[in-house]
Amino acid sequence: MLPSTSQRVPDQTAAHVNEAIRQRTRGSVERAAAGGVPAIDRRLAELDAEWDVERTLEANAATAAATGAALALLVDRRFAVLPLVVGGFLLQHALQGWCPPLPVFRRLGFRTPTEIDEERAALKALRGDYRGVGGRTPGEMAADALAAARG
Repeated sequence: MLPSTSQRVPDQTAAHVNEAIRQRTRGSVERAAAGGVPAIDRRLAELDAEWDVERTLEANAATAAATGAALALLVDRRFAVLPLVVGGFLLQHALQGWCPPLPVFRRLGFRTPTEIDEERAALKALRGDYRGVGGRTPGEMAADALAAARG
């Protein structure tokens, strides 16, 4: 059975690394909370620019594959094996959530989109974005909740 999209990377990450990422996120939210709305707004802008682990892996794989293809064309055709290996590892990551550079990127602190979105939602809740959601018809509550989540 394949893991869920939101859990495949944390499932393949060492528990102490996941915990370090959670603690760093908590500290970030606490610092923003202490700084009030201006600090929350700054942190939300930083989150919009943060590269998640998926984007980082994609850029890494594209660079390795393109380098291998260029070397195969310009130096020696045996370098063509590099894009094949990179493609295989990228497929393994898509299915299982693991590939060789993942442990390194996670130790460097790269987070999943879900982990980043959790911090974003916590900051928006602190800022008060979710006030006024609920209490009427389900359709209106859903529209309000989606509008608040989109911030």
